[in-house]
Amino acid sequence: MGKLQDKVASITGGVSGSGAATAILFVQEGAKLVLVDWNDANAGAFIDELKGMGGEAIFVKADVSNEDDVANVYKQTLDTFGRVDILFNNAGIGAVKPTEELTFEEYRKTVAVDLDGTFLFAQYAIKEMLKTGGGVIVNTASMYGWVGSPGSAAYNAAKGGVINLTRSLGLEYATRNIRVNALCPGYIDTPIIPEDYKQTLRDVTPMKRLGTSEEMAKAVLFLASDDSSIMTGNSIIIDGGYTAQ
Repeated sequence: MGKLQDKVASITGGVSGSGAATAILFVQEGAKLVLVDWNDANAGAFIDELKGMGGEAIFVKADVSNEDDVANVYKQTLDTFGRVDILFNNAGIGAVKPTEELTFEEYRKTVAVDLDGTFLFAQYAIKEMLKTGGGVIVNTASMYGWVGSPGSAAYNAAKGGVINLTRSLGLEYATRNIRVNALCPGYIDTPIIPEDYKQTLRDVTPMKRLGTSEEMAKAVLFLASDDSSIMTGNSIIIDGGYTAQ
């Protein structure tokens, strides 16, 4: 029996990076998956890969900041699996630009995906979890929700909001068997980071290396499983020591 045996888990940003690594680990631990992403280019092949591992999984294309899309994700989830037990709220974007050059549209888009989308998916999950006796939500925040970073005003504001949203929801549902926690990753080695910039990020990280998507996935599993059964409203920082400086 896996740690998530027969649990139904929804993962936003689920077909690449940490979302995909988490999907693989969740299948290995017995979960049934609903993968959500705006980019569906590799979705079919990844779903086939998960099924080849013996997993049950579906893909739903969605803009996490669009409530109609979010409602459709949950409709398809319930139509397929009948319930939702775990939400990994992982979708996110970032705009790195001097604040005086940042357009309000760019600011709003970042906040809409990173904060509004997190709220919408959590709200819909909570409604369903209350019907079935509880569940677990894991939000992806960032170490930049704790410390500042020049040129990332919108991203930092949104991720700081995710951390406090997590605290609020964790407290609100603490007696109703819904746990809500957050991950605050530092620099993770993904294709999004240009190869010629990775060494710079290693140099500013005390452990002198980048995190991996697999390390993120293990932290998500800890928060999603009963291993963290006493935790709610908390944030785990996994940043190679960056915020300890």
